[in-house]
Amino acid sequence: MEADLAAFGSPLCGEVKRFCRRVRETYREIKEDLTPYKDDRYYRLAPMRLYTLSKRHFVLVFVVFFVCFGLTVFIGVAGPNVIETSVARTDLNNSLKLKPFNLSSPPLSTYNQQLWLTCVVELDQHDVSLKKNVTMTVKVLGVVKDGSTPYVNNQVHNRTRLLSCAQKCSEIIVAHLGYLNYTQYNIFVSFEDLNKLTYTIQNITFTWKTYNPTFSQVEIWFRFVFVVLTFMVTCLFAHSLRKFSMRDWGIEQKWMSALLPLLLLYNDPFFPLSFLVNSWFPGMLDDLFQSLFLCALLLFWLCVYHGIRVQGERKCVTFYLPKFFIVGLLWLASVTLGIWQTVNEVHDPTYQYRVDTGNFQGMKIFFLVVATTYVLYLLFLIVRACSELRNMPYVDLRLKFLTALTFVVLVISIVILYLRFGAQVLQDNFVAELSTHYQNSAEFLSFYGLLNFYLYALAFVYSPSKNALYESQLKDNPAFSMLNDSDDDVIYGSDYEEMPLQNGQAIRAKYKEESDSD
Repeated sequence: MEADLAAFGSPLCGEVKRFCRRVRETYREIKEDLTPYKDDRYYRLAPMRLYTLSKRHFVLVFVVFFVCFGLTVFIGVAGPNVIETSVARTDLNNSLKLKPFNLSSPPLSTYNQQLWLTCVVELDQHDVSLKKNVTMTVKVLGVVKDGSTPYVNNQVHNRTRLLSCAQKCSEIIVAHLGYLNYTQYNIFVSFEDLNKLTYTIQNITFTWKTYNPTFSQVEIWFRFVFVVLTFMVTCLFAHSLRKFSMRDWGIEQKWMSALLPLLLLYNDPFFPLSFLVNSWFPGMLDDLFQSLFLCALLLFWLCVYHGIRVQGERKCVTFYLPKFFIVGLLWLASVTLGIWQTVNEVHDPTYQYRVDTGNFQGMKIFFLVVATTYVLYLLFLIVRACSELRNMPYVDLRLKFLTALTFVVLVISIVILYLRFGAQVLQDNFVAELSTHYQNSAEFLSFYGLLNFYLYALAFVYSPSKNALYESQLKDNPAFSMLNDSDDDVIYGSDYEEMPLQNGQAIRAKYKEESDSD
């Protein structure tokens, strides 16, 4: 019996050993594919179209970028307004101040997306400077098909709002519904402290604000177009790198292979669900995708400006961990603010950050501190990279192109954000500010188009050309660049429009033989 077991166990042990050996070999191969080349071999990077572009080609890339961006801005300017308003004007006298206002919204559809109710108090004197807390009671009811009006969240909300007047009283947000469950709403509003004012109230103007259905249709179509374009660019970029092992990709190419799928999520292929499902989840998903892509873009800038200078293996602890920590804090702060606001508004349509001012101000200060740390760190990496690599051919070209295009994108983004939000970028209830700073669809289309065309341009210059030769791409090695390139081969210091490697054939052949033998 024991002999039979031994005879049976011996082949089994052999099979287990062979299986373990295959697992170790597979793990070693995967690790080698994912690990950059050590020593001098890692310089054998996959080629980039950036190296073969002439001066006029670079100019053409920027011209095409600005033409595409300008086209989206022009379409946005000619497009519909974002916010559709409906005013309900109420004349008051002293006997009606304490009576509640029964307000009925205009008919709504899913294309209206969201609903706001705001009010403006008009005093009989226009040169009044006044700041006073006013208690407001709000009851929100949804009108169903049979004409009944069930409560929204089954409660009456009591909130305190600040009435601020300086020649003209500021607008007060009464309620905000992030998604629409009903085709019409009735909102009862009453003010308890208006009778204590020393000034006579002439009027209270209530305004319903929703997204323009025409703008919603434009948004759907343009998101769809950007999703299709991004999918095509992603496939073409991946197809261009199919001939090269992942360990031979440059750091820009590796990051582009991650940023393009994230850009696809940023354009949100699930956006039409918000018009089919009456839920806050599609909107939350859109915010999550946007924050994920923007933080990945911030991380891309840090890694590229540092990685292009750090030669050799980039360790996770010393290279990636500090950058993930800084950008991760930014992502966590932005997602927490979005979830916090959305969850509170779902349970209470009258919620505003002033209800929880202390926590919101703390989160805002934390976000600003981390953002300032990121900007200083990025500037440090840019200055150090440019100072150390400015005399290296081709590496300097990578820095110049990325810095120039990124600077253009950042300047345009700052202008768009200022036009959209004004000076108070971190003010709560961002979308409510659209009524003041987002009058048409130009800002929406320009911002989406800017980021999409920015990634498309980077994907074009970082992808290998069709006739790229693997063995001729030694330009990222400073030593080989200095040996192989004469002064005439440097683009911006010569009259040549192309950058072929004309010298060093023996060195490249010897290098190829050594690499093949390895």
